[in-house]
Amino acid sequence: MLASVLATCLTTAVALPAYAAPAALPGDLRQIQIRHSLTGTHTWYQQTYQGIPVFGGYYATHKSTDGTVTVDDGRVPVKGLAGTAAALTEQRVRTSVAGRLGEQPADSELVIVPGTTATLAWKTLTPADRGTIRSLVDAASGAVLREENTAREANGTGQVFDPNPVVALQNETLTDQDDADYPALAPAYRRVVLRHLDPGKDTLQGSYANNLSEPAVTSARRVYKYQRDEPGFEQVNAYHSITSAEDYIHRLGFIDVNNEAQDYYTTGFTDDNSYYDPSVDAITFGTGGVDDAEDNEVIWHEYGHAIQDDQVPGFGESEEAGSIGEGFGDYWAVTMSQATSPNTAVTPWACVMDWDATSYTDDEPHCLRRTDTAKVYPDDLEGEVHADGEIWSHAIWDVNRALGRTKANRVILEAQFRFTPDVTMPKAAEATVATARVLYGARAAAQTRKAFQDRGILA
Repeated sequence: MLASVLATCLTTAVALPAYAAPAALPGDLRQIQIRHSLTGTHTWYQQTYQGIPVFGGYYATHKSTDGTVTVDDGRVPVKGLAGTAAALTEQRVRTSVAGRLGEQPADSELVIVPGTTATLAWKTLTPADRGTIRSLVDAASGAVLREENTAREANGTGQVFDPNPVVALQNETLTDQDDADYPALAPAYRRVVLRHLDPGKDTLQGSYANNLSEPAVTSARRVYKYQRDEPGFEQVNAYHSITSAEDYIHRLGFIDVNNEAQDYYTTGFTDDNSYYDPSVDAITFGTGGVDDAEDNEVIWHEYGHAIQDDQVPGFGESEEAGSIGEGFGDYWAVTMSQATSPNTAVTPWACVMDWDATSYTDDEPHCLRRTDTAKVYPDDLEGEVHADGEIWSHAIWDVNRALGRTKANRVILEAQFRFTPDVTMPKAAEATVATARVLYGARAAAQTRKAFQDRGILA
């Protein structure tokens, strides 16, 4: 039924925001991935210059099921480049980075950094406690041009059952108590089926989730029953939560949205924080306060980053795109909770990570953030991605309330294929409105537009 509706809509669809397709692809591109969505095929390319990747330069083609092709041209001019031969050797730069950061880079390559005058640079990726450090080092002088941690972080600490003990028991007085398994938490445990496990292994490795925690739990009978004071509990909870999210994405009709075994770690990181690191495509959950992998909403938030990084390579390169990423992560946590959680005054759906947040909030309900704040664009932008993300999460939460969970999530996921790594909120909103029109018609598009207008994102 959905396929026939899509086919009908696409024959009269308004083109999604993008430039008209060229007669032929430019010659300075290297294909890096192809993704298939409900409305077409999306091919991403890395911009190159004389065979060298141009940092931040991209090109994407979007072929709709009716044959229409549009593109996003994110190529940047390469001006005044002195040459493509590096004065500094790769090994010399790697040694220098290792000496400064205390770890050997795991990867390195020559890139061109665009600007008023383009610069030849070595890009290195160095593992660190909190993710991966990406360094751009001038290939002539050795000067560090730019350095940043590529991990997408979510501040939080706690994961539990389905989605967590506070919600399951409707009890905001629960606390971590140093990871103790105390009697009040007993009714919150839920027995579930762990789906898609690798039949040839006795570990938590499957089609959609890959447990890399150490020591990893094993079971020859595939019975993984632990309490929260045992490290195995978080490993199981994360496996189930990630797998459930990908199963849901497939039920929505998507077969190519992070359709892989997502790597994750629930041990070894003692901070009260978690992060997704696109450089290694892995999620790490902290164990400070409430162990993050006990709160499914923390897991789903981080999985939201993995989703977007899979749909758009390098997503989140600007502050606004990063805010969209954090807002979508919060939204994804909330919409996944919709399926099994009551929307009550004690634990409203719009309250994100209410078990994790018990470790560092006093107000009730305990919320790390919310998807229904009064913030508007651009007046309430603070320049901090988690805070500004509440503007985006509220907008798409209102789309959810207007269209219903299933339709909204098809629209939201489908639209993200059309985002760029540095997309602004208005451009992302226009792509989402256009997608709503393609999938569900003019009324859905109008409802979606109103959600963004209410937040000041669209006029």
